[in-house]
Amino acid sequence: MKLGGANRNHDLVFATVEGGPLSIQNFTMRHFKPTLTRAKLPETFTLYSLRHGWATLLLSAGENPKVVAERLGHSSIKIILDTYCHVLPHMQEAASDKLERMLFKKVGRR
Repeated sequence: MKLGGANRNHDLVFATVEGGPLSIQNFTMRHFKPTLTRAKLPETFTLYSLRHGWATLLLSAGENPKVVAERLGHSSIKIILDTYCHVLPHMQEAASDKLERMLFKKVGRR
């Protein structure tokens, strides 16, 4: 914004002070790793860990996989379902409970 639109040509959310794309190595060393240290998180924590955690939380909360896929920039939900299928098993019981409520107006074994 300070550069009067110089970064608009790149369609960037975050840019260098010159308006160009960030270097992932520079960003990691100058900003991300110090933030991990301040937050007392392990250095093995990565930007991908944030992305994966974010998607996992949304799916666990029942968000539609298509919405999660679109937010991650995927054109298909296949990769979401393949990558995050570990989130879905607990959702099977919830789906059974929903169906039981619909059919019998009650909740199962609980």
